[in-house]
Amino acid sequence: MIFSFFFENLLLILCLTPLIGVFLLFFVPSEEKTICLNITLFISCLSFLLSLLLWILFDSSTSFFQFSKILFYFPNSNFYYFIGIDGISLFFILLTTFLVTLCILVSWQSVHFFLKEYLIAFLILEFCLLQVFCVLDLLLFYIFFESVLIPMFLIVGVWGSRSRKIRAAYQFFLYTLIGSLLMLLGIIFIFFSVGSFDVQILTSINFPFYVQLTLWLTFFASFAVKIPMVPFHIWLPEAHAEAPTSGSVILAGVLLKLGGYGFLRFSLPLFPLASIYFTPIVFLLSLIAIIYASLTTLRQIDLKKIIAYSSVSHMGFVTIGIFSFNTQGVEGSIILMLSHGVVSSALFLCIGILYDRYKTRILKYFGGLVSVMPIFILFFLFFSFSNIAFPGTSSFIGEILVLLGCVKINLVLTFFMTFGVILSAGYSIWLLNRVSFGGLKLEYFTVYQDVSRREFWILVPLVLTIIWMGLHPTTFTTDVHFSVLNLLEHLSNAKL
Repeated sequence: MIFSFFFENLLLILCLTPLIGVFLLFFVPSEEKTICLNITLFISCLSFLLSLLLWILFDSSTSFFQFSKILFYFPNSNFYYFIGIDGISLFFILLTTFLVTLCILVSWQSVHFFLKEYLIAFLILEFCLLQVFCVLDLLLFYIFFESVLIPMFLIVGVWGSRSRKIRAAYQFFLYTLIGSLLMLLGIIFIFFSVGSFDVQILTSINFPFYVQLTLWLTFFASFAVKIPMVPFHIWLPEAHAEAPTSGSVILAGVLLKLGGYGFLRFSLPLFPLASIYFTPIVFLLSLIAIIYASLTTLRQIDLKKIIAYSSVSHMGFVTIGIFSFNTQGVEGSIILMLSHGVVSSALFLCIGILYDRYKTRILKYFGGLVSVMPIFILFFLFFSFSNIAFPGTSSFIGEILVLLGCVKINLVLTFFMTFGVILSAGYSIWLLNRVSFGGLKLEYFTVYQDVSRREFWILVPLVLTIIWMGLHPTTFTTDVHFSVLNLLEHLSNAKL
């Protein structure tokens, strides 16, 4: 009886687990830092294990939403709490629980004030992110989509690493909030037109063409800022530069994926004709992002800003893959988002390791670290090559699928996209060379320390995940495949 209840409500239990951690932390005195950390780590590990169980029980042979649950909070009304997952949302949930667990481990010794409040903010952030990826109600999606801003605003503004953290926090908050206000207007219009927020019902509604164009633009304003696409990317480098290491990890690893997930879950299925109509504009903005962000990366001197601008470039590949409207392109964009979540998080962790020791991220102060920090450089070498989509890594699978999908629709676009691949290799190898080789800058640092045991065991799972996705991608594409086919079938019917 207990087991049947557990498995029937597995997704609901997973979604509520972070709130249990928040509830427990309220009863622990702030002075008991070890107890607070242990409770948070236990809750985050439990969430990750529940998400793994969700993956094990997931049926990859269907495109229907699984583990669905409906809870009515207003009887006899169209407002209800409706959750469920398909192949697209499954791996984003796994990525969220995995990275939050690593973030707690990263924060074990780096947070020196308001630790309890910091851990509560992270658990609330995890709760909101899980809701975003599994709610099937458009209004609730918007609520949780925006609720993510509050704990992230606090993490950057309170526990940020430098003096400009308040400015960066407000910039991040206002950019994403203003973009999403247009989406709220679109959601309100949809409700008064259809009378429901249920995504499954809305997918079957054929909105008039000009209505689709308007609604698509309102949703695009929100999702483009979140990815972010050029020219809506200004907030990202600042937020990364000022955020603590764990904040940068969750920002690059999960928050940047909210825009791509929004396109896949809402823009394409709800407004298929408008998505096809605006595809050339999306391709143009994405191509500009790939080339412009890569060139901008080459002239950065802050280690975090280098990775931040490279993220903008990689997200250009993602949006092109999503709007290629074929199986290879869409599946490649999903794999690339998952890969970027792991690879960019690993690079930010490496930069965080350097910052914890030397209290700077300016590139000119580093050099010759291979002779004094060989284990660190080995990790940094692997993650840098993963970032340039070296064969055998996860990014290679994502980028090659996106390029194959793009070849089917536009050879010229594919040709220019390859410049992004070349530039990516350029700035990654240039960064690796500057940090690893040459002479030691003994006028700046005289004491060096390689990775600790805790840092080593934080980085190892990221290495194994990248290799797993790179050498055996069918583990992931199998569960995604039918959901993608269902999405593309809906788009092809709209063309007719």
